[in-house]
Amino acid sequence: MTFEQAKALLAQKGQMQLLKYYDELNAEEKKNLLDAIENINWSFEEDLANPVDMSGKNRDISPISGLRLSAIEARKAEFEEIGVQAIKDGKVAAVLLAGGMGTRLGVDGPKGAYDIGLTKPLYIFEQQMRNLQEVNEKCGAIVPLYIMTSDKNHAQTTSFWKEHNYFGYPETEVKFFKQDMAPAVDYDGKIILERKDMPALSPNGNGGWFASLQRAGLCEDLHKRGVEWLNIYAVDNVLQRIADPVFVGATIESKVNCGAKAIFKTNPYEKVGVLCKDGNQPDIIEYYELTDEMANERDENGDLVYSYGVIMNYLFSLAKLEEIVDKKIPVHIVEKKIECLCEDGVTRKPEKENGKKFETLAVDLIKLMGSVLPYEVVREKEFAPIKNKTGVDSVESARELLKLNGVEL
Repeated sequence: MTFEQAKALLAQKGQMQLLKYYDELNAEEKKNLLDAIENINWSFEEDLANPVDMSGKNRDISPISGLRLSAIEARKAEFEEIGVQAIKDGKVAAVLLAGGMGTRLGVDGPKGAYDIGLTKPLYIFEQQMRNLQEVNEKCGAIVPLYIMTSDKNHAQTTSFWKEHNYFGYPETEVKFFKQDMAPAVDYDGKIILERKDMPALSPNGNGGWFASLQRAGLCEDLHKRGVEWLNIYAVDNVLQRIADPVFVGATIESKVNCGAKAIFKTNPYEKVGVLCKDGNQPDIIEYYELTDEMANERDENGDLVYSYGVIMNYLFSLAKLEEIVDKKIPVHIVEKKIECLCEDGVTRKPEKENGKKFETLAVDLIKLMGSVLPYEVVREKEFAPIKNKTGVDSVESARELLKLNGVEL
C-alpha cells in the first residue's frame, strides 16, 4: 500500500490520526505503518455500529443433560476402545490456544513459557506436553499438534519450542499459526496508536481460532492426515488431559458435533460459564448472566441444575467446523487499558480504561455446532487454571494441585 492509498482509505474511514507522525518516520517505519494499515480488519465498524446484545434477554435458557462421572466410569472401557482406535487411525488432532502473554504473572513473554517449577524448571507448555505424551504412549500413535500464537508472542513462542526441542515431539508434528488481530479504538471509535509506526492491535479472542487455522492453510494438512476431530485446549490449565481417549470415544459414540469437558459445580456462584440450552440449541451461559434463581436451582438429587462448568477443553468435528466457519459469531466489545502513544511520544499503559477491544470467544461456537456432549471430569485431576500469580486460580494453587497429582516440582 502506498502513502497516497493509505491516506485516501483513512480519509474515507475518518481515521487520519494514524498518519499523524508519518513524516517523522524512517523508511522502515513508514513501511511498517503502511503494511499495518493495509491489513486492518474494518469489521469493527459494524460491531461498533450494531453491538450484539449480550444480556441474554432474548434467550430461552434451560438446563442440559450430560455424562456424569458415574456414567462415564460404567462405560469407560467401551469409550476408551473407541477413542484409542480413533487416535491410532489419525482421526484426532490437538489445538493449543496460546496467543496470550504472561503479563498478569509478571513476565513479558508467552504465558506457556512461564516456569512453575520449584526445584527445577517446569514450564506450562512442558507440563501440558507431558499429559499429551501419556496419550501417545497409551495409543501407540502421535497426536498432531497445532499451536495458535499471536503477533504479540509468535517469535518468542516458536523460538521457545525450538529451544526446548519441541518437548520431545517430532518437529513435523507441531505446526504454528497466528491468531487474527483486531484494532483497539478509543471511546470515539478512533483507532489508537500504540507507536508512531503502529496502530494498537490485539488478538481478537479465541473464538476465531478455526478461521485463523484455515487462513493459515492448515486445513489441507488436516485432511491429508485424515483428521476428523480437533481437541482445542487453553494454555493456562496445567492439568489439561488432551486427546483423552475416553472423552474422544464418548463424544464419537454420542454422535454429537462437539464434546465439552466440564467440572460439576457445587457452588452456585462459581465463576465459570455453564453449558445449557437456548431453545433447542446447546449454548453456554456465563456465570454473571445466571439469575439468582437459576444459579441456586437444584434437582431431585440436590445437585445444581446449571452445573456443567466449562474448562476450555472441547472436541470439535472438523466437518461441522468447516460448515459453520463463515457464520458470524458474536463480537464482545470490552473496555480495556490499552497501551497507547502519549503526547510526549512515549508508549504507556494507562491507569484506567481508555478504549475498547473486540474479542470473539470459543464458547460462542457451541451453539453453532448444533449438538454437544457435556462430559464431567474430576476437578482436582483436570482443572488447575493459572490466571494470577497468587490466590485463587494462581501459580500457587496450580502447584498444589500438581503435587496432589504426583507431579514433582
